[in-house]
Amino acid sequence: MKYYIKTQRRRYLPLLSILLAGHFVSCGSDTQIQTNIPEITVVEVLQKDVPVYKEFVGEVFGEKDIPIRARVEGFLEGLHFEEGSMVTEGQLLYTIDPKPLQARVNAQKSKVAEAMTMLAKARSDLERYKPLAEENAVSQSDLDAAQAMYDAALSSLDAAKSNLRSAQIELGYTKIYSPINGIIGKTMAKVGDFVGRDPNPVILNTVSATGNVKVIFFLTESQYLEIFRQFMELRQADDLTPGERVERQKARGLELILADGSIYELVGTVDFIDRGVDATTGSILVQGNFPNPDLILRPGLFAKVKVQMEVIKGALLVPQRCVMELQGQYSVYVVDDKNMVEARQIVAGQKIDDYWLVAKGLAPKDKVVIDALQKVKSGMQISPSLIEFQSKTSIQ
Repeated sequence: MKYYIKTQRRRYLPLLSILLAGHFVSCGSDTQIQTNIPEITVVEVLQKDVPVYKEFVGEVFGEKDIPIRARVEGFLEGLHFEEGSMVTEGQLLYTIDPKPLQARVNAQKSKVAEAMTMLAKARSDLERYKPLAEENAVSQSDLDAAQAMYDAALSSLDAAKSNLRSAQIELGYTKIYSPINGIIGKTMAKVGDFVGRDPNPVILNTVSATGNVKVIFFLTESQYLEIFRQFMELRQADDLTPGERVERQKARGLELILADGSIYELVGTVDFIDRGVDATTGSILVQGNFPNPDLILRPGLFAKVKVQMEVIKGALLVPQRCVMELQGQYSVYVVDDKNMVEARQIVAGQKIDDYWLVAKGLAPKDKVVIDALQKVKSGMQISPSLIEFQSKTSIQ
């Protein structure tokens, strides 16, 4: 009997050892599973009113861009300005050889003198015929002829004086003055060139007033209607204080993005919308006015005009880093209250700086995975570490 008991003990001792070892291994595995839950950074879905902007390609023009024309033909005799410099109204810019036109003026002066001589003779004849006609010393027809000669001489003198004035005006065109204060460009003709007749230069230069500049851009019909309705809502909002109305108007101002990507520091305003929509392009011309005290903006520059189209109330936003795209479908990883990861499809709107605007699929305060997207998957348990996304823009 004792031998049997010892034999049974020897048989079950190895089995007991295996079971105990399995138990300890199982406990160790559970401990290992618990300690391997990854810590993943998440952010909360941001909810706020968001202004939505659109950008349009625009071209800069001077407040006034006045072409300098050669109004008479002739050889260019002098340039009296420095190209690219500031000129003042009335400043002499060009002179054209005046000698041919001066000769014409002299010829017209001689014709005026001749007409005056003829008028004096006709007046003398008329005055001599009048008393003789009263005494019937000459016939009435002779008096009428004298009167007609006087009237014709008077008309000839008026015509000669008119031709003289025309010749003097053309002579004046040989000196070309600046019509405005502004910046003058590169001359299209040099001293000695024949100007004023195609194909020779007719437009010699351009002077631009750039203290303020105009920026021309185009809106589609739908964009124009959207902006116009918002403008009317602002005008009809009676509950706004004067300060709020000014702030709203500033928010509706135009921003200018220059060619190097920098933002022009001064805000512009819309000062002109064209009469109608271009039927060939379906667009309407809009003109913005920007102050330019430092004269950094020059005619011919291309820039993007940034226009506020609308304000979305209570918009939902997530950082762009959170969003995954596959074949036009967008999704994010959402963490629930039990720290379980769920892949959720969303309807993404437009990009707003470094955020995505989310139309559907998320709710305010949802926690979304922002980093290590390749390390998580749907159904996985994580240890979420909530952080505040540091936006590089002013949307926050």
